[in-house]
Amino acid sequence: MDNTKIEDALTRLFDEEGQRIVFWNDPDLEFAITLSLLNLPEGVNTLRLDQIGALEAKIQIEQIDPEGRYLLYSPTEEPDYEADWLLDIRLYSRSFRADRASMILDELGLANQHLRDHIAARRKFFDSKQRLQKLKEIVALNDTDVDLDVKMISVVVKADQPEWFNIIRTLFHEFTVTDNGEDIDLDNPPGVWLQLEKFDLDGPFWRMAKSLFGYKEENPTLRNFLIHLLITDFSHHLKGIVPDSLAHFVLLTQSGKSNAVVCLAQWRDSSSKGSSYDRLTGLVADIIKIKDQLYSFEIEALLDVMTFQAVEEAIAQGLRDRVLSGGDAINVEDIRAVSRHRQAGHWASSFVTGRYVPREAFYAVYEALVASAELFALKYEYRDGFDYDTPLAMVEAYRKELFRFDQLYRHFCEQADIAESKIWDILKKLRQKVEACYVNGYIHDLSDGWGKFIDPNGSTALPASWRLDNLPNQQYFYQGHVAPRLKEAERRRSFVIISDAFRYEAAEELTRELNGKFRFAAELGLQLGVLPSYTTLGMAALLPHEKLEYKPNGDVLVDGQPMASLDQRSQILNAVEGLAVKADDLLEMKKEEGRAFVKDKRLLYIYHNAIDAAGDSASTEGHTFEAVRRAINDLASVVTYVINNLNGHHVVITADHGFLFTESSPGEPDKSSLHDKPPGTVKAKQRFLIGHNLGDHDSVWHGLTATTAGAQGDMEFWIPKGANRFHFMGGARFVHGGAMLQEIVLPVVTVRHKKDKGAGATKTKQVTVHVLGTSHKITTSRHRFEMIQMEPVSDRVKPITLKVAVYEGKDPVTNIESISFDSSSNNIEVRKKSITLVLQDRQYDKKTKYRLVLRDAETGVEQESVDVIIDRAFTDDF
Repeated sequence: MDNTKIEDALTRLFDEEGQRIVFWNDPDLEFAITLSLLNLPEGVNTLRLDQIGALEAKIQIEQIDPEGRYLLYSPTEEPDYEADWLLDIRLYSRSFRADRASMILDELGLANQHLRDHIAARRKFFDSKQRLQKLKEIVALNDTDVDLDVKMISVVVKADQPEWFNIIRTLFHEFTVTDNGEDIDLDNPPGVWLQLEKFDLDGPFWRMAKSLFGYKEENPTLRNFLIHLLITDFSHHLKGIVPDSLAHFVLLTQSGKSNAVVCLAQWRDSSSKGSSYDRLTGLVADIIKIKDQLYSFEIEALLDVMTFQAVEEAIAQGLRDRVLSGGDAINVEDIRAVSRHRQAGHWASSFVTGRYVPREAFYAVYEALVASAELFALKYEYRDGFDYDTPLAMVEAYRKELFRFDQLYRHFCEQADIAESKIWDILKKLRQKVEACYVNGYIHDLSDGWGKFIDPNGSTALPASWRLDNLPNQQYFYQGHVAPRLKEAERRRSFVIISDAFRYEAAEELTRELNGKFRFAAELGLQLGVLPSYTTLGMAALLPHEKLEYKPNGDVLVDGQPMASLDQRSQILNAVEGLAVKADDLLEMKKEEGRAFVKDKRLLYIYHNAIDAAGDSASTEGHTFEAVRRAINDLASVVTYVINNLNGHHVVITADHGFLFTESSPGEPDKSSLHDKPPGTVKAKQRFLIGHNLGDHDSVWHGLTATTAGAQGDMEFWIPKGANRFHFMGGARFVHGGAMLQEIVLPVVTVRHKKDKGAGATKTKQVTVHVLGTSHKITTSRHRFEMIQMEPVSDRVKPITLKVAVYEGKDPVTNIESISFDSSSNNIEVRKKSITLVLQDRQYDKKTKYRLVLRDAETGVEQESVDVIIDRAFTDDF
């Protein structure tokens, strides 16, 4: 050995550690000559115990020179305690060996001298200074040979911690670290495994696999070990009998099963290694043909299984089939419960990342399934159609509940589109059924029920008056919602947001979102839109005015002024100290720029156009529902900008008109029998035409804009009956202009900013979840915990998904399970949920403090923690 290494080791003992006496036993006489050639630290004397008696050495060290530093060299092994005359000195001193294993043992600071042989057997590992240094950072004084092996293995595989579960997921993760990032061969172990074999560490690894998991094979492989772990996890969560073709892969010992469940759950939950779980389990699923094994299981049997992505697919497909075949007996709560449970799990969670799993598609499929189930149940509730005594009663029914048909249809289509965009199409047949329910059922029946009030020959002949008690008309919007606010005080300022084609059902969703913001209080009202329900007339009606009138060419004037452009609207608003601006332009302004923009104004009309811009173009009308989602998000952003940046306290959101939209194109029965525009037509669209001296026709409703919009002049209109389109204009899927409730029941959302004491009522929070029980003791490998959601979900109380596990310090000792609390029920019993955790099989101390921890799955913030005692007197292996 290089003398420098010996000198460095002795210098470290004497100078850095401050040892006064060091014993050096050299039974093989390797260093008898080297001893005289060493440059020892200054002041260190050498005593050779083969040349000086033990008593003489003892007198020299303890009486003659009690402060001196000595290296005591002996060419023999350490004597037994009974024969060691210098035992008392040896006990308070340090021992030194100059052979390589001893030097390494000394450098690692290990107390157990018997580890020399173990280190010598692993000599290849210590050829690298880097590996030695990394091992040095994690060894402990009293480590055993087993401890040393696990730490050497952790260094080789580069595990975060020298802990077996961490090592296993890190080792398997290496399968996915390939040159091209795609080709993975489970029969071809990763490079780190070859290193373990090179350093003779594969044997300790397989001994661990046998000890912790009960895995024992004559010729063990990583591929086979992974299959055993996965099938065991599958069998644990399966509520049924494992198929015979897989049963032989289930680990036999109960401790092995428990450890497999905990190990894989922690792997799935790993932010750094979870992606390899997704990829490798897909390969194993193909090897064992798991999809073929799932057909015989009902959803309930698979409900808690998170092992394979194929299980997610099977559950989603099974749930789809239930919705398709549910008929009148469809159980919406069951569909919702399964969906929410799976959405909280590994494969469909919105909180888990990873590009190898279409989680967004899985999540969207479940959302679509719930929406479709609710739609079918709602249609069954109104299976006899919509029969009301008065138009106001029907409008009120639409306000309270019927709008849900349009909302659920939109939600389904929106989520189905997301799923299909992620290349997972399982909703094709369901889309057909939803379309039939909405178009042939709801729209048709709604048209019949509402049509009797619109028909000039009906009992009410509504177009002849276009008035409903207690329901304001759109042309009185400014007088009813804006002017009173401005009159309250000279310094009052009001903001109006007009979103083109923003219909009532979308506004209801926006209102709930705004009511989920602190210090925002939103209230949803409605008004009766003008007829025909199209942009120019609707926008004019919303402006402050004394008079609306038509020019012969169909242009609309507001108090004699044109209003088509933004600048023209600003000119009209200027009369009431107002200004018009586009929403996009406003949002691009920084705070100070925005404040300067409105400084001298009392009224700001903000125009937003996402829905109509998409729907009115044949090339983009298919994206109508995407545009509605964007509109909801945009409008929430505009309100937030106005309140936070412009000190706005009063914001009103409304629309110029609503719309009708279906995924399918209209067929011949959906079109008016009228083939040609009548003479005198000025403007014609799919759902209306305006002109002069139009006359009557059996397939249309005929009226005067002076009556339905307060627009002076002799302009008349035709609209097709019901939800029909004019044949001569083609069959667009997105239309407006007619008198269907979706087109003329317009939202008025009033948003106020609360800063006073009443602002406390607008606070938002997530639901509170508590663990039931006051004393928690785990005595078996599995333990069930019960939790309760303390309040129902509402606009201002949000649902939460929690990750639950038992921890010792920062480390989980159980599997980590996700569970959602999202009940809106007032019944506290309904809000109770339970979760079963599996304990890792190892030694536990009943005096140690363990904790059951509930963490927010999205943020990782701890929401609840309770002390747990683990008192396992015996294991339940067999």
